[in-house]
Amino acid sequence: MKMLQTLLALGIACTLAAAADAQPKPFEPQVGQPGKDVIWVPTPDEMVDRMLRMAQVTPADLVYDLGAGDGKIVIAAAKKFGARAVGIEYNPDMVKYAQAQIERAGVGGRARIVQGDIFASDFSQATVVTLYLLPALNLKLRPQILAMRPGTRVVSYSFTMDDWEPDETSSSEGRRAYFWVVPANVHGAWSLESGSERFELAFEQRYQKIEGTVALGPQLQGGLREPRLRGVHISFAFVDNQGIRREYSGRVSGARMEGSFRTDAGGEGRWTAVRK
Repeated sequence: MKMLQTLLALGIACTLAAAADAQPKPFEPQVGQPGKDVIWVPTPDEMVDRMLRMAQVTPADLVYDLGAGDGKIVIAAAKKFGARAVGIEYNPDMVKYAQAQIERAGVGGRARIVQGDIFASDFSQATVVTLYLLPALNLKLRPQILAMRPGTRVVSYSFTMDDWEPDETSSSEGRRAYFWVVPANVHGAWSLESGSERFELAFEQRYQKIEGTVALGPQLQGGLREPRLRGVHISFAFVDNQGIRREYSGRVSGARMEGSFRTDAGGEGRWTAVRK
């Protein structure tokens, strides 16, 4: 009888052990696991912090992390910087895992992970975009990013945007993060007025790099000095036909610019320009 009880106990124990083994194990992300377009490798914590500081994230921002993985950038943006944050992740298991991490961090009211394809998702309302993708994927996303609202800040860990040069590069122990500001479109001809004066301008533009000319007479073109564009902020200078240097700074809003100017002769005032 005792032997029978022992055998029954062993049988029950084996059955319970087999049942436990048959239970699906909770998903745990593994470094190097395959994804839709890339393998998963987490962004180092110190670079997550630096990326969000480069973008100067504040509680007023809406941060989108493209390819959110375990959600650490989204969590940091919400918990440390007070921003609203959304991560887009293709892997549904990773989405569930990251959302659980968000709830565990206590930022479920400001952060979330959505399942989706970053190339088919709408992130146009973002004020900050973060990336840790391969160069080819950055390049594929670039037209969509450049079409975003001027002034949108973009940060990529490890990889650039090909010939769109970054506005800033940060590095630590061989790791790099790259920062851009989406530039306004100023390419083409503009008519500038300041008081009773009027000048015709023409800009050439390649991403945030601009150069230009100003019409100083029927056959005379002068060059613009120190032209600079950062998001919606523009500045430039030129020397007029009286040899006076004129400096302009302002903001671009679609087909209109406006701001203030000053001259080295002591003049100052407001100016506007409209696209021709």
